Amino acid sequence: MSSTKALGIYGFRFSEPDRLPLLNLFAAGHSVELSPDYHWNGLERSDGPLLLFQYTVSGSGIYELDGESFSIGPGQAFMAEIPGSHRYYYPGGTEPWEFYFLLFRPEPLLPLWNDIKSRIGATPALDSGSPPVRMLRDIVREAHAGRITDPYSASSLLHQFMMELGRHTSGGPRDAAGWPPAIRECVRFIEANYSSMIGQEQLAGKLGLSKFHLLRTFSKAVGVTPNDYLNRVRIEHAVKLLRTTDYSIEAIAGQIGYSSGSYFIKVFHKLTGQTPGAFRSGNGSLNYSRLFFS
Repeated sequence: MSSTKALGIYGFRFSEPDRLPLLNLFAAGHSVELSPDYHWNGLERSDGPLLLFQYTVSGSGIYELDGESFSIGPGQAFMAEIPGSHRYYYPGGTEPWEFYFLLFRPEPLLPLWNDIKSRIGATPALDSGSPPVRMLRDIVREAHAGRITDPYSASSLLHQFMMELGRHTSGGPRDAAGWPPAIRECVRFIEANYSSMIGQEQLAGKLGLSKFHLLRTFSKAVGVTPNDYLNRVRIEHAVKLLRTTDYSIEAIAGQIGYSSGSYFIKVFHKLTGQTPGAFRSGNGSLNYSRLFFS
C-alpha cells in the first residue's frame, strides 16, 4: 500500500489482561489518497483478524467484494472483515479520495457488527452529520490530540462508535425526523388516540393506506409494528397510572384501551417482566417513575 498524503493515521498497541472484556482499537485515521498505488487486498494482509469501517468524505474509491464492484463516494462507507475476499483501492482521477477509517479486533464486537451489516449492507450510506460519523471523526481527533493513551479510553471510544452505529441503523423511534410524513402522522394518531384505537385496520383507514402497506412501511421506519408501538404507548401510560393513582387493574386496563384486565396483565408482563400489581408494589425491584421502550 502507498499513500501520497496522510492527514493522520494512528495505531494502538495496548497490552491488557486477556480476561478483561475491553474492545481493542487497532488503528484510526483520516487520509487523502491521490495515487493509484493505494490498494489493499483483504486476502494478502498479515495484520488480521480485524474489522474495518471506512467512510468517504470526498472523491471516491472502489470496493470489490466477492467479485462485485462498488464505487464508494461521499457519504458512503464500506464494512470489511480482514482477512476476507475483498479489495479496495483508489482508481485515480482528478479528485483525490478522502476518508476516515477505524480498524479494530473482532472480539467481542463481531455479533453486533454482523447484525448491523445484515440491516444496512456492506456499503452503507450515512449522512455526514449522523451520530456514528461524528463519533468516527471524534475518535480521529482524540488520537491526533494524543488523548487515547490507554486501553480503557480506546475501548470506551470504540464502544461509543459501535453503539451509535447500531442505534442509528436500527430504524428505532429516535430516528423520527427521518420518517416518511405518513408514518409521523401515524405515530401522532396513535399517541393521541391510544385509548380508543381498535386495531391496525382502523389506523390504515384513517391514513388512506392498505393494511399491508402500513405494516410494511411503519415497521421499516420505526422498527416495530403499529400494534407493538400502540402497546408500548399504552404501557407507558399504565406505568404513570400505577404510580400516581389507586385505580384497579381493570380500571387502568379500560382507561388505556384494553378490553380486559387479563390481557392488560399479559401485555404489561411481556414488556416489563412484571405484573402490574408487582410493579405497583415495588417489591423486589426499583421504584421506577417511568419506563422507556425501544
